[in-house]
Parts: sequence; C-alpha cells; structure tokens
Amino acid sequence: MRHLYVMRHAKAKRLSGDMTDHQRPLQKWGKRQARAMAPVLQGWQALEGEIYVSPAARTRETFDQVAVQLPSDTQTDQVHIEQALYTFDGDMLLEWVKALPDGVERALIIGHDPALSDLVRWLSHEASYSLATGSVLHLTLPDSSWTTMEQGGAELAESLVPEEASYRLFKRLAPTPPDYQDEIASRIGDMLEHQCRLVSALEPGVVAGFDPEFLHQYRVNLRRSRAVGESLLAIVKVSGLKKRLKRLKHLGQATSDLRDLDVFLKYLNKSPPPLSARTLEGLKQWLQACPQAQHKSLYQRLSTPEHAEQLQGWQTFIASDEFKQALSKLTPKRINKVLDKRIACQNDDLAALSLDSPDSALHELRKRVKRIRYLADLNPEAPTSFLSTLKHRQSLLGEYQDVCTRQIWLDAFIESSDLDAEQKQECVSWYASLEESKHKLHKEVLGLAPLAS
Repeated sequence: MRHLYVMRHAKAKRLSGDMTDHQRPLQKWGKRQARAMAPVLQGWQALEGEIYVSPAARTRETFDQVAVQLPSDTQTDQVHIEQALYTFDGDMLLEWVKALPDGVERALIIGHDPALSDLVRWLSHEASYSLATGSVLHLTLPDSSWTTMEQGGAELAESLVPEEASYRLFKRLAPTPPDYQDEIASRIGDMLEHQCRLVSALEPGVVAGFDPEFLHQYRVNLRRSRAVGESLLAIVKVSGLKKRLKRLKHLGQATSDLRDLDVFLKYLNKSPPPLSARTLEGLKQWLQACPQAQHKSLYQRLSTPEHAEQLQGWQTFIASDEFKQALSKLTPKRINKVLDKRIACQNDDLAALSLDSPDSALHELRKRVKRIRYLADLNPEAPTSFLSTLKHRQSLLGEYQDVCTRQIWLDAFIESSDLDAEQKQECVSWYASLEESKHKLHKEVLGLAPLAS
C-alpha cells in the first residue's frame, strides 16, 4: 500500500506593494496553524517518507514551522523543493504525482489550492471538499506504480484541519457565548444551548485526539449541562429530563479514563516523582500507550448515528416550549430551598468523616460539593464569598481524588509491567509517599468548617 499526504500551506498574507505571489509569507495565524499540524504529520507517519515542498515562501515557511515543533532526533533530510509544485492546476499536479519513483512508498506534498483539491477529488470520491489552509489529507493507494493510478482508486484514510488539532486555534473560532440575562429562566436556557453547541463543535477535536484540551473542555460542558439539569430536577418536575441526563452521564463516564491519564501525564512532566530516569520513562511510555483502546472506543461511540441523534435530541429538548415552561418556574427562593437541603446533607457527611473514612467517602463529599456549586451558580444573587468557598472546597477534594487516581494507575503499572526488583521498589516507595499526601489532604478536609449559605 502506498500513502499520499496532501497539505495545503498555512494562512498567508495578502499581496501588497511590490510583493509577488511567490513571495507571500505566512501570517502569525498561519504559523500557528502549521505548528499545530506537526504532531498530526508525525502521528500519521507522514514525515517518514519523502517530503515535497513548493518553492513559494508560504509553503516553505509552512514546513519550517512544522519542523521546529518536531523532536530533535526527527529525520527531515528527505525534503525536496520542487518547482513543479508551484502550480494551481490539478491536471499538472496529477501528472507530477504519476511521475514519482516507484521506490517512494510515502509522499507528503505541501502545495497550493485549487490544484491540491482537484488532485484529491480525482483520486478519491470521498474527498469532495476543498482544502482549508493548513489542512492535511491522508490517502491510501494500491501497492502499484504511481504511473498506474486510477481515478477514484484511492481511499481517504484521514483528514484534519488545524482548528481540530489545536484547542488554542479552535477557541478563536468556537461558538460565541450569548449575552446572559439576569432573568433566571432565560439565563439557564441560553447557557444550556450554548454548552450543547460547544459539545458538538468540540467533538472533531476530541475524535482527532491530538490536543487533550478538547477532551477536557468536552467533559466540562457535558458535566455542567448534566449538573444544571439535575439541579433543575431537584426543584421542578420536567418530563423526559431524567432519561436524557442519564445519556449525558454515560457519555461523560466514557471520557473519564482518558481525562485521568492526561492529568497524570501532565503531573509527571510538571512535578517529576522520586523515580529514576529509566523507571519514569517506562511509566510515561506505558501511560501514553493506555489511552489507545479508550480513545478508539470513544471515537466509535461519537461516530455512530445514534450518538448524533441523541445530541440533536438534547438540543431540541432544551429548546422546547415544555422545557422553557419548566425553567420559568425557577425562582431564587425555590433554588435556595433546595440549596439549603444540599448544604445540610454535605455538612452531615463532613461531620461523619474521620481519619479512618475510606477514599469513597471523600469522593462522595466532592460530588455533593460540586452539585451545591452548580445549583448556587443558577442563582445570580448567590454571594461571591459563598461561591469562592465552594470553589476552594471542590479544588481540595479534587486534589485528593487526583492523588487517588495516581495510586490506581501506578498500581496498574506495577502489576502489568516487566519491572525489575529495584524499579518495583521505587514505585512502591512513591506509592507510600502518595499515601502520605492523601493523609495530609484528608486532615485538611476534616478541618473544613460547615458550609453556610
């Protein structure tokens, strides 16, 4: 099988003054686009074959920006500046590709539109769109001579735009939050609809899996929507809401392991644990390999028609007259009544804690605090000091949960990896130090004062 990777140059400056088209450099945005695609090209193995670049300034700069993001040991000696690639004619580009040597099994072309789009549309009926700036397509072809390529004979294996590879780029183009009103019903309705739009917009980045921030923001918006819905159910009766919230819960749970792995890896890079370089590198490699199965499962789930129908159903539901009628029944008084009950339950749970309480008791307390905070957020009249107290408490309990998660993954690493006695002892010692950290956090939780709204 042969592999052809097609990349359009990143966003370039417009013509000005005496500048020729050939001299147009990249914009700042274009440089960010190109840098964002470096892990994509590396992950797709696009840099392991021959790399052909148009001599125009914007295409050469696109590759240069990719190259600076690569590890120092990445080989890029196979780069060729090809005059023939400075073309906007698809037929001319096709003839050039057909003339590639038979020994080339992987080829990356960095060139121009509309030539690139015309080429891929000729090669694959699946590629029916034009390439955005900085985007990359991966086509697979039969293992025969380039000369014998046939129209429609290639398969589109993967495609990605920079805004799906980098959350930083996506954020600039993400759905704009509405101007939230003080009136509670309108405020909550607008918030839920915005979160639903964000979830849909974030999904391509989640599926691509190159920037974990997509997954983090995806989880945040899913869980906020669910928390708001659960808070609403605690105040008023809404037919059909419980069933839909259950679906949001299951989708959020499907992302839990991926989130935990990402948090753990970030922690290892930011605060290296007391492990030898050899053991630490082994742990990182093991953790990096773990998400593959979970990500594949999540990708399959997000790609199903059933998932699309469920998300559309949620969007239709929260925009319905019935749901808006339920929202209209919310008042600060009714919110505070339920809030007082939740605070009382949280205080009872806190008073029942001791140093002998299991981890699950603190995890349950964290969930209660989170529900209180989301409920309090519904009321624009909630005191800032109260919200700040909740945020601190949630952060403390979240830190406790993160330490527990590190222990779980570390224990799994010890059990599943071929470690020698010295490495196992390092891991066991670190596990013990994590237990000490938990003990300190546990005592800090016990020292918290009862909540008061």
